[in-house]
Amino acid sequence: MIPHREIAPAKVNLALHVRGKLPDGRHAIETLFAFCIDGDRLSAEPADALSLTAVGPFASELGDTDDNLVLRAARSLAEAAGVHAGAAITLDKRLPVASGIGGGSADAAAALRLLTSLWQIDPAHAAAVAPGLGSDVPACLLSLPARGEGAGDQLTPVAMPELAGKAVLLVNPRVPVSTADVYARWDGVDRGPLEDRRGGRNDLQIAAIDLAPQIETVLAWLSAQQGSTFSRMSGSGATCFALFEDDAQRDRAAQAVPREWWHLATSLR
Repeated sequence: MIPHREIAPAKVNLALHVRGKLPDGRHAIETLFAFCIDGDRLSAEPADALSLTAVGPFASELGDTDDNLVLRAARSLAEAAGVHAGAAITLDKRLPVASGIGGGSADAAAALRLLTSLWQIDPAHAAAVAPGLGSDVPACLLSLPARGEGAGDQLTPVAMPELAGKAVLLVNPRVPVSTADVYARWDGVDRGPLEDRRGGRNDLQIAAIDLAPQIETVLAWLSAQQGSTFSRMSGSGATCFALFEDDAQRDRAAQAVPREWWHLATSLR
C-alpha cells in the first residue's frame, strides 16, 4: 500500500505585535502568517496502534518521540472522531527545532490532515482539536496566509496574491530559542495594532536577540543581500527570513550563507 503523505510547511510571521496578556495568561498578539512550500514531511500507513518514527537531519533533536506533538495530535484526533484504528507515522524532520518557523505546530497540523485522509473522517474533527494542541496549530492546519489574533489562534484568511510564489530565504544561526523564555523577556509595552506587514514589526525580536545575539547578525546579513526586499525574524526566533525580487537572487544569497548557519531557499505558498 502506498503511504499517505503530507508536507508540514514552514511558517513565517510577516509581522508579530504583542498587545498584552489574555485572561488565561497567554499573550495577546496580532500576527500575519504566511507559509512556505517546503518543510518537514510526514507519511503514515495503517497499523494496529499509533507509533512515530523520526528520521531526517534534525530527528536527533526531538527527544522522546512518545511525547511528540505529532502523537499527541494523533491521539486527540482519534478520541474526537471515535477512531479505534492506529497508524505508523514517519516524520522526516528537516526544519530546526525551536526555531520560530512552526516546526512542532506544523508537524502536528500535518498529522491531523494526514490522519483525516488515512482514517477517512470528517475534517471538522481536525479543526476542533487543533486549538488544544497549541496556538499556532490552527494556522498551520490551514497553511495559507491569515491574520491571527487572540493568542494567534483566532484566524481571518488574508488575500496576499502579491506574495504567492515569492522567493524567500530562511536562515537560522543553529541556536535553539525557547518561546517561553522569549515571551518572558518581552518588555510589556504595547506598541500599537498591526495594520500591514510593511508597517508592522516583530515585538519579540529584541527579547530574542538578548537570548541569542546571533539573530541580529543574521538579520543584518539578510538585509544586505542583493535583491532582498524585506527581512524579519519569524515568531520567537531564531530563524529569520528575507523576501527576494526573484529566485535567482535568492539562490545567489543561499549559496553565500555561512556554513555554520542552516538555511532553506524556498517560495511562499
